[in-house]
Amino acid sequence: MGALLAIAAVIGLMIIGVPVVYSFAAMTLILSLVYNVDISSLMTTGFWSINSIILIALPLFVMTGYLMQAGGLASRLVAFVEALVGRSKSGMGSTMIIACGMFGAISGTASAAVASIGTIMIDPMEKHGYSRHYTSALLGISSLLGILIPPSITMILYAVVTKQSVAACFLATIGPGILLIIVLCLLNMYKMRNAPVTAEKLAPSERMRQIGNTGWKALPALMLPVIILGGIYGGIFTPTEAAAVAVVYSIPVGLFVYKELDYKKLFKCLIEAAATTGVIMIILVFSFISSRIFTLERVPQELTEMLMDTFQNKIFILLLVNVFLILLGMIMDDISVIAIVSPLLAPVMEQIGVSPIQFAAIIGTSVVIGCNSPPMAPILFMTCRVGKVGISKVMKPAMFFMFFAALPVMLVTTYWSPLAMFLPRLFGYA
Repeated sequence: MGALLAIAAVIGLMIIGVPVVYSFAAMTLILSLVYNVDISSLMTTGFWSINSIILIALPLFVMTGYLMQAGGLASRLVAFVEALVGRSKSGMGSTMIIACGMFGAISGTASAAVASIGTIMIDPMEKHGYSRHYTSALLGISSLLGILIPPSITMILYAVVTKQSVAACFLATIGPGILLIIVLCLLNMYKMRNAPVTAEKLAPSERMRQIGNTGWKALPALMLPVIILGGIYGGIFTPTEAAAVAVVYSIPVGLFVYKELDYKKLFKCLIEAAATTGVIMIILVFSFISSRIFTLERVPQELTEMLMDTFQNKIFILLLVNVFLILLGMIMDDISVIAIVSPLLAPVMEQIGVSPIQFAAIIGTSVVIGCNSPPMAPILFMTCRVGKVGISKVMKPAMFFMFFAALPVMLVTTYWSPLAMFLPRLFGYA
């Protein structure tokens, strides 16, 4: 009961506009009062929990996302993808989807993809026959590929909170991420089947020349995900070291290759990355303290016993978890969902035979739905600001993509474990 009261307090405070950090502090305070725990004795637990070399990857990947946007790497990626797929009726939409996936393979954040890809593509897509509200809705769903395509800041947080391998959690979301890209491209092809082809048709030789030209310009940016993922899974460096390499690589590329990054922009990137990381770390401190209280009071075990006694069917329990994750995602951002849900539900999932690694993918796919669903819908509201369109016009196409793309991918990830577990097993993590 105490845990439910604390979670309800967090939700209520966030709904009325209390900052996330203070909402989590209130949750910790309520738990300490309900269970009569000396909060001062647990502060060291929170401190030592974030004193982790793995978490150094957080500010570094956040910094990489800002550097990509400021240094011109994102625009080169978009130009290359557009040259590959941008000449058909649905080409521009597919370009946005694939570009968001490639951006996610470098930065690991959805908000950075919205800011970078959205500012580059929304106006050109309108000239190619796409309405701004449709484009904004597509961007909202596609940008969350940054959570599914590794490296992912959300998966790093999940791995730290649940004490899983970061590399294994990265691998678990690749299958759902690729499936979401495919489904979104097919749905976009269906929706834009009657759209006029406004792009000039090129001869095969001219198209190959354009692909080669944009590919050459984008090569420094394309090498970044190769370096990051190849280094991690090739055993060359850890995810934290990969994040450091990404920053060290992005700065000279932006400064000296693309020449769009200057020292003023670099300083701004540092400030923004530090501010973002500060919020995340404070949330994690309170999350770790709350998790410790849950463990001391056997809250996860009691929750597991209650569910197992009430519902004997594994499929029904998973369905309840799916609904709970979606509802929680509708009023919280992905970091808050990870911080609250992971310590409580990971033991429940293990009890019913669901691997914690697969649960990482389940949470990742649920966030895609939650971050685009009112009342909070943080990513969807951000895309509306970038697209300069009202939320009421964006909701219909957004619901279309959520119902026919994001929700099916979540269900497949939940009920067909090979989608999430094939790569972790292949690489020996499960």
